[in-house]
Amino acid sequence: MKICTPTKNDYLKLMEIWEDSVRATHDFLSEEHIQTLKPLILEHHFDAVDLRVASDEHGDMVGFIGVANQNVEMLFISPSHRKQGIGSILLKNAITHQGATKVDVNEQNPDAVAFYAHCGFSEVGRSPLDGQGNPFPLIHMALKQIS
Repeated sequence: MKICTPTKNDYLKLMEIWEDSVRATHDFLSEEHIQTLKPLILEHHFDAVDLRVASDEHGDMVGFIGVANQNVEMLFISPSHRKQGIGSILLKNAITHQGATKVDVNEQNPDAVAFYAHCGFSEVGRSPLDGQGNPFPLIHMALKQIS
């Protein structure tokens, strides 16, 4: 697995990964929500985070993570590559090299909540609405401090 920084030329492939992943894991989002989010992700969110992409042994991009202000803002894995450790590799890299210590997770995505808990994050709060003001509750999680 190779991790590197993508270029703007990679954004369309990242959008494919994002959309495929969202359709596989975010069944609470309507088609309208997905279509509304796509241009925001492509035109604004990718540039607002420190992105890293994971590529397989063939050089194909299979997942990505974006961090801003120590917060994991996005972590998406191609559905055909889920449950193969790619998310863990990207998250560990983000913690080590991008300073990630926090994440907001959609409550309706229990697999993601369990993933972050397994990776050492714990719940520190909740919000009834997502960042766009939609009724998709968020669980705020932070990396457990080792004492």
